Amino acid sequence: MAETTRHPEPRYGNRPTMKDVAARAGVGLKTVSRVVNSEPGVTPDTERRVQEAIDALGFRRNDSARVLRKGRTASIGLVLEDLADPFYGPLSRAVEEVARAHGALLINGSSAEDPEREQELVLALCARRVDGLIVIPAGDDHRYLEPEIKAGIATVFVDRPAGRIDADMVLSDSFGGAREGVAHLIAHGHRRIGFIGDQPRIHTATERLRGYHTAMTDAGITVEDSWVSLGSTDPGRVRRAAETMLCGPEPVTALFSGNNRVTVTAVRVLADRERPVALVGFDDIELADLLGITVISQDAAAVGRTAAEHLFRRLDGADHAPARVELPTRLIPRGSGELRPA
Repeated sequence: MAETTRHPEPRYGNRPTMKDVAARAGVGLKTVSRVVNSEPGVTPDTERRVQEAIDALGFRRNDSARVLRKGRTASIGLVLEDLADPFYGPLSRAVEEVARAHGALLINGSSAEDPEREQELVLALCARRVDGLIVIPAGDDHRYLEPEIKAGIATVFVDRPAGRIDADMVLSDSFGGAREGVAHLIAHGHRRIGFIGDQPRIHTATERLRGYHTAMTDAGITVEDSWVSLGSTDPGRVRRAAETMLCGPEPVTALFSGNNRVTVTAVRVLADRERPVALVGFDDIELADLLGITVISQDAAAVGRTAAEHLFRRLDGADHAPARVELPTRLIPRGSGELRPA
């Protein structure tokens, strides 16, 4: 007996259209359109038949035509530095909650701290006609966005200012937070305090370094070059910087770490040392409360919420000059920053 070759049913078919719904329900296209768009003029019985056809076919409204009619997509873009960074989790969630409250969809992506990738991602979101953008900038020249902003795409920069354009921004007080953290170490008897921060081209890194220098100057302490290290947050680089500061005849007695990734490496370095060294980190980290790590905490959720609310006010027609909003930080003493010099 000859074998019969069986061809599996295709897993994916064509999406049902309003024409399919109309044929199944026995009504006209205009009637289906009215039901789909919740418009008046349809009897309850007809609406029921159309809804049953929609459910049976699995029909979903195509919003493309509505976008062309209304000029809005009910979507916003969020460009982050690194989706894996714990600082951006609550920030992104807060933005999404505000967007959802305004009936909008959030689309996000990561620049990986690469200015070219940031521009590519931002322009890709613009090409998909998002209504607005929230951007944590990787680059320092955002003139490429000027045509998009003029075309009506509301834009808010977060955590760092925009480069070479005037735009709305929402920041944390990096300078004030670092100044407070270093002053806290000084108040506990430290004079030799090391600073390990991010790359100097990053706005937050330079602001936190400025806060460090101001606190030291206020206390009459002359900073030695060997006490400061800026660069990549790669654990190997941070470890080498910390170990250099902690060695020699006059090592530092305390460290101030410029962000959460630096803090994590600093905690590992200090855990291997017999002599206690004080530590204050900028940004909270997971398990910092259990490990007793003193931090300068940013409210990432408040930053995201404030930026999103500002964006939607722009989308609703707010036409004031570009605004700069700076949110305060908070010192959380947990033990590591309260150690006195050995």
